[in-house]
Amino acid sequence: MGFLTGKTAIITGAGRAVLSDGRCGSIGYGIATAYAKEGANLVITGRNEAKLSAAKEELESLYGIKVLTIQADVNAGADNEKVVANVVKQTMDTFGRIDVLINNAQASASGVSLADHTTEQFNLAMYSGLYATFYYMQACYPHLVQTKGSVINFASGAGLFGNYGQCAYAAAKEGIRGLTRVAATEWAKDGVNVNIICPLAWTAQLEQFQNHYPDAFEKNVHTPPAGHFGDAELEIGRVCVQLASPDFKYMTGETITLEGGLGQRP
Repeated sequence: MGFLTGKTAIITGAGRAVLSDGRCGSIGYGIATAYAKEGANLVITGRNEAKLSAAKEELESLYGIKVLTIQADVNAGADNEKVVANVVKQTMDTFGRIDVLINNAQASASGVSLADHTTEQFNLAMYSGLYATFYYMQACYPHLVQTKGSVINFASGAGLFGNYGQCAYAAAKEGIRGLTRVAATEWAKDGVNVNIICPLAWTAQLEQFQNHYPDAFEKNVHTPPAGHFGDAELEIGRVCVQLASPDFKYMTGETITLEGGLGQRP
């Protein structure tokens, strides 16, 4: 029995993805696995229903927890408040509580220069990332107050360091960083813990990029100073578990930066 037994976490963008060696191949699925091992019941969202179903089957069978899957996509053409309200309603109807909200989902058009970026490409990043985070935080807030829960958002080094070809992604992630700090200030009095993580993880997408385009990978993807990329479950997922612990309430509002698995407070 883990210390999250009986608690409920919403994790956006948590469909199943694995590496060639069987390890978790996406940040969302790595977090879901880490939380399942601690006994938390999960609500996982995403655009791909097949990946959500695969995640549910594996997590429930391996760890004996309950997983609710909900196909949900915050985008420029949707009634996004309704989309998010449906996720929260189904969560409350099924589990009766929300202890942790993890805003991980993000889509973007990478590799497109700022001068060439279209409005549609910019909206893709802003709606799936910044707007989704905003809507989920607003909708979950009353329930998190009841449980004295935690919010964990995700930013990126793309915003911190201005990565080439990622203007919309960087803008969305920096917006999420600002939103997180404001929420930490406003919600601290309610006992709601709010933090943000800037991860650098080895994912199935990076693995596929390396396999299919080795020359481009060598030119554009640089190994962190620590000598390895973060493990989606064992390092990034475990940090998310730790941030849901009552022992970490003092860290409200601070940023955790993960570079190759090393956690630090800047």
